Amino acid sequence: MARRRVLTLLLTSLAPIPMATISHREVGQIGQNYLRSLFAVGFQGLLILVCVAIYAVLIQGIATGGDPIGAIWGTVGYTVLLCFMLFKTGTIARSIFSAH
Repeated sequence: MARRRVLTLLLTSLAPIPMATISHREVGQIGQNYLRSLFAVGFQGLLILVCVAIYAVLIQGIATGGDPIGAIWGTVGYTVLLCFMLFKTGTIARSIFSAH
């Protein structure tokens, strides 16, 4: 989480540099790639919110009354799935926006 905050801070604090290149014909790709990366970081935050919301719904659906061991393994399985998806949100967001 701290890595994403640092990345967002860097992207917003250094924004004037790539935005100055956007209108130039030869180096305009720098500004376009910057905007793609910025939108990808924002979309990654949205994907993280969606993953956590789905996780909360799945965890609420686990019944603890009948089989406590099954409930524990179900919770562990959903938690591993959540961790995997949280790590993949950056890759998914960058591939959607073609950010390098």
